[in-house]
Amino acid sequence: MSHASHYLEGKAGIRVILIFAAAYFLSYAFRAINAVIAPELVADLQLSNADLGLLSSAYFLGFASLQLPLGLWLDKYGPRRTESALLLFAAAGVALFASSTTLTGLWIGRALIGVGVSACLMAPLKAYRSWYAPERQSQLSSWMLVFGTAGALCTTVPVAAALPLIGWRGVFWIMCALVLIAATLLFFRLRDVEHDRLQQTVMQSHASDALSYRQIFTHPYFRRMALLGGVHQGGFMAVQTLWAGPWMMHVLGLSATQTSQVLFAFNFCLMLSYMFLSWWAPKHVSYGEKSGWPALTVVGWGIGLSIVLQVTMLLLPYSWAWLLWIPFSLLVTVSTLAQTHVSLSFPSTQVGQVNSAYNLSLFIGAFSVQWGLGLLIDLFVANGWDYSPAMRMAWAVYLVVQLFALVRFVRSKAKFDPNEQASTP
Repeated sequence: MSHASHYLEGKAGIRVILIFAAAYFLSYAFRAINAVIAPELVADLQLSNADLGLLSSAYFLGFASLQLPLGLWLDKYGPRRTESALLLFAAAGVALFASSTTLTGLWIGRALIGVGVSACLMAPLKAYRSWYAPERQSQLSSWMLVFGTAGALCTTVPVAAALPLIGWRGVFWIMCALVLIAATLLFFRLRDVEHDRLQQTVMQSHASDALSYRQIFTHPYFRRMALLGGVHQGGFMAVQTLWAGPWMMHVLGLSATQTSQVLFAFNFCLMLSYMFLSWWAPKHVSYGEKSGWPALTVVGWGIGLSIVLQVTMLLLPYSWAWLLWIPFSLLVTVSTLAQTHVSLSFPSTQVGQVNSAYNLSLFIGAFSVQWGLGLLIDLFVANGWDYSPAMRMAWAVYLVVQLFALVRFVRSKAKFDPNEQASTP
C-alpha cells in the first residue's frame, strides 16, 4: 500500500473532522464562557478581580498541567482513546462546577474541565498530521479554529439569553451532557478509522527514536516560537475568554446586553477570519517547501499590526471603539500559522509531543495573562485608581510584554530547515 493510500478522503475524512470539531467546539466554549457569566459569578460569590482571573485561569492551569504527558499518550495510544478518556474528566469537572457553592469547588471543577479538554486540539492535530496530506495541514488547523470560535460564539448572545431562564448552573448541566455525547462519538465512531488507517503510523511511532522533551524545549527554533506563541496567541486567549467582557463594560461603558452582542460580533468575525485563513494559507503561505509568503513573515507582520491596533484601542476608551475589535479579530488569527509551522518542523511520529510542548507554552501564557491582568487591576485600584484607568494601565503593561516577545522573535536567527527535519537540537 502506498503512503498516499493512508490519507483520509471522502466521507470518512469528513466524519473524522466533524467529530473532532464537536469536541473542540465544547472545549472552546468552556474556555470563553466566563467572559459572559462573570457578572453572575461575581455576584454569587463576591469575587475580587484577582479571584475572577484566578478562577477563570484554572482552566488554563489544568489544561497546561497535562500537556507533557498528553504528548506521550497521543504518540503511544493514539488520539481516539486519549481524547475520549480525558473527556470523562471534563464531564466530571463540569458537574462539579455546576453544583459547587464555594470558590474552591468551582476552581477544582474548572481545573478538571481544563484537564479533560486538554486533548481537544492536540488529538486532532496529531491525527491530521498522520491521516491527511501535508498540504492540507494549515487548512485543517484553521478549520478546527473555525469550530472552536463557533463554540466561543455560542457562549455570547445564546448563553446571555439562557441565563435568565436556567441560570449559569443550568447552562453547565447541558454542557455536561454534550461532553459525554462527544466522548462517546470519539471512542466508538472513530474506532474503524483508527484500525484501518492508523495502526501502521502507531507502530512506526513505537519503532522510531523518540525525542525527549528536553531536546524539544532546548531546540533554538522551538524556544523562538514558544515565547511568541505564549505571549501573543496564549495572551489573546486570555483576553478573548475573560477580559474582553469587562473591557467592554468598564472601559467602553457598554451594558451587559450590549457586551454580549459585541462579543458575538467579535467572535463571528474571528470565525470568518479563520475560514478565510483556511482558504488563503494553503494557496499563498509557504512553510519552506514551496513559493509564497513565508509563514513566519506573515506571523510577524500580523502580530506587529495587532500591537499597533491595541495601542489605538487603549487610547480610545469610547463606546464606539468596540469597532476596533473587528480588525483586531482579523489580525490575531495569523498567529496560528506559527503552530502549524512548529508541527511541520518535526517528524510526524513525534508530533504529539511537539504539539503538546508548544501548546503548553500557549496555556502558560494564557494563565499568566489572565491572572496577571486581574492582579494588576486590583493593584492599581488598591492605590486609588478608578477601574477603567486601572484596566487600561494593566493592558499597557501587557502591551510592553507583547512588544518584547515580538522583538525577540524577529531578532532570533533560529530558522526551520525543511531538509533538516530538526530531530535533534
